[in-house]
Amino acid sequence: MWKSPRTGGLVLLAVLAALAPLTFPNAFFYDVAVNALFNATLCVGLNLLIGYGGQISLGHAGFFALGAYGSAILTSRWGVPPLAALLASAAGVGVLAFAVGRPILKLKGHYLAMATLGIGIIIHIVLKTESAVTGGPDGIGVDAFTIAGLAVAGDKAWYWVGAVLLVLAVWLALNLVDSPVGRALRAVHGSEIGAEVVGVDTTRYKGLVFVVSAVFASVVGSLFAHKNGFITPDIGSFFRSVELVTMVVLGGMASTFGAVIGAVLLTLLPQFLASFEDYEAMVLGAIMMGTMIFMPKGLLPSLRLLWSKRRGAP
Repeated sequence: MWKSPRTGGLVLLAVLAALAPLTFPNAFFYDVAVNALFNATLCVGLNLLIGYGGQISLGHAGFFALGAYGSAILTSRWGVPPLAALLASAAGVGVLAFAVGRPILKLKGHYLAMATLGIGIIIHIVLKTESAVTGGPDGIGVDAFTIAGLAVAGDKAWYWVGAVLLVLAVWLALNLVDSPVGRALRAVHGSEIGAEVVGVDTTRYKGLVFVVSAVFASVVGSLFAHKNGFITPDIGSFFRSVELVTMVVLGGMASTFGAVIGAVLLTLLPQFLASFEDYEAMVLGAIMMGTMIFMPKGLLPSLRLLWSKRRGAP
């Protein structure tokens, strides 16, 4: 059981998350680690949509921003408890994703990409223009996250929140992938027409995974808002959506742990490349381009394939 990729990988992830703080010399490392954990959790949900469902989304940062703003507005202006605000925001985002997902998921290829891009742009514009509610381009303050009167404060506390959230998200994703829903999603990804021929309700399953991935983004967005204490509409920008898709593709689509690796790497790499100053973006782009050329399936699937070939070689 422990040697299975699912159980062994989940245990390894939990152990690494528990031991990582031992290498953090100061609060800055905790802050970067929390961002990496949040990105990884978000990408686990997005990978369900892109990697397993085969549906592209270029507006996913919009759902992330809606979760963040939902919690910010409910807690700071209406006095709703943070946990209740997080759940209400996730429910609202889920309903919105269901409403917009039904029509747009009938599209395919670049038409679907453009439709999801449009959703993200609309959300971003609304957040910037409705200043009476969202604070406009200047942003909005967010109350501290409290549970039963206890506030989550400090980078160390937020690290453990992020670590538990990531492990839980990976566990949920792995169970979903191994369930009949996951098998239906893989069938849809492989051949939508073939899936319909054997009786798979493709519309239902595509809508379901779209809602699940949006709820993942909303929950992470809510926690991100509480952790930072202040948010602006830029968290829902188009470039943020592209960054999330890049993380999933780099790590390896249809690989839950690959999505985690891709998110962590693209969160940490800019910190390590800061010494290159003006050439940071160029070096980062070269690394990503080289990875995609020599590892077109993504990091984890390509490394797994290489390891299998080595073990099978005489």
